[in-house]
Amino acid sequence: MKLPENWSLPEPIKVRFGQTHGQQRAMLEEGHLLLILHELPHWGDRRREGQLFWRNPQGEWQFSGRGNGLPALRNHVKEYVAAEEELDRRYDAAKTASDYFRLLEDLAPVRLAARNLHHALQQAREGVPEDRDLIDLRDAAAECARNLELLYGSGKNALDFEIAKESERQARLAEQSVYIANRLNVIVAIFFPLTAIAGIFGMNLATGLETASPVLFWWVLVGGVVIGFVVRGWVLTKPGKEKP
Repeated sequence: MKLPENWSLPEPIKVRFGQTHGQQRAMLEEGHLLLILHELPHWGDRRREGQLFWRNPQGEWQFSGRGNGLPALRNHVKEYVAAEEELDRRYDAAKTASDYFRLLEDLAPVRLAARNLHHALQQAREGVPEDRDLIDLRDAAAECARNLELLYGSGKNALDFEIAKESERQARLAEQSVYIANRLNVIVAIFFPLTAIAGIFGMNLATGLETASPVLFWWVLVGGVVIGFVVRGWVLTKPGKEKP
């Protein structure tokens, strides 16, 4: 990143300015203030584009991009404030762990950039204490950075809560599965010997019911279905609802 050729900056500032814009900061020399700021990070883009704002000793601002210096600096801060408000709306609309994770992923670079923006404007405020515009911009950036920090903490707590709630649900399901398996094992233990004996010796015994009315068959069938539902209810009874 190069300094605009028509900017008359002191040589100490030019020497300190590297080939890249580097971190957000303020440079002060001989009454000149150079602000090196980052554009609002685009979600999913790790690149950081720099913007330069120069204030000469007469209090006149210049901007390296399009637009006038001071209004462009105000718009720069407003972009961060608008991003914070959008992220806050996404937090209010989030319901699942995935929603909170994506929110935190998008919030992290904006949160860091807003914090560094505030630090740079604080340096500028300390270097030019008589500029009241810098006071207002510093305060707006400070509030934005604070809100993003609070939002990040709230989002992280909400994500941790969703993860803990899901883990608790999985633990309950696992406990219920073990309980059901134990009951099924009890049923198998009761009927397995009878099944083994019937398999070995057969069940073709004379009972006197061979010539009974067909109505008896339907009564046995209905009774078997009812017993099946009773056993099913006993097996699927949740441990917490069962009396000790």
